[in-house]
Amino acid sequence: MKLISFDLKADFAFFRKPDTNATINLSYNIIHRPAILGILGAIIGLDGYKEKGIMPQYYEVLKDVKIGIEPLNHDKGNYTKTNIKYSNTIGYANKGTNFLTEELTLVNPVYRIYLLLSEEDVYQNQLVDNIKTGCAEFIPYLGKNEFTAWWNSDSYKEYHFSNNEIPKESVRICTIFQKETVLKNNVETPFPDLLNFDNTESPYIYFERLPMDFDLSLMQYNLSEFAFSNYQIKNAQTLENLFFVNELNAYVQML
Repeated sequence: MKLISFDLKADFAFFRKPDTNATINLSYNIIHRPAILGILGAIIGLDGYKEKGIMPQYYEVLKDVKIGIEPLNHDKGNYTKTNIKYSNTIGYANKGTNFLTEELTLVNPVYRIYLLLSEEDVYQNQLVDNIKTGCAEFIPYLGKNEFTAWWNSDSYKEYHFSNNEIPKESVRICTIFQKETVLKNNVETPFPDLLNFDNTESPYIYFERLPMDFDLSLMQYNLSEFAFSNYQIKNAQTLENLFFVNELNAYVQML
């Protein structure tokens, strides 16, 4: 297995929340795993959605790839947002009246995307080659096709990593991580018991409920609670899929 990362950016991004009202559409603040799978599919030229109720090729090929997400250039986990208004005056779309809608759009988001890839998989090897050289078969975008995404080839990094037993002392996790109450070794660990509040400069904790995967029977997102913080994390043994990265002297959660 190979652990790599690259820094994905765009001038704007809009990851639409499905549970918003008809006039003001809200965006997830942090890019989520299903969106990243689509971007990875575009990078190596896999097909997208073609038929209702059938998952696209990129999902079937890449669904098992482990992904970690680290927001960059943020304000304590948050990105600047701007409200963009759209109007549609086409008669058949709005029954003869102007249809107005608004989207709360992210400004200049940057995310460090970590990927745990198999060197024996043809598609995943192609991902490594394309990301390393800054090439994409299809143009990737952050949520909407007018928000073109890109990365510089010099942001590509490879890491030495391990997933051995996690030490009992507090550790740093530089990616977002799942914050749900975890039951492990018959011990329930609520989220506040994961934080070490000592010796942290300008501390922050950011929470967001993000899509984790797809419910294939309902064809909708499965949501999960995530956190992002510069606090040291104690009791990290209760968190799943943590990998220690030598070059970062920290952990990443790969889901």
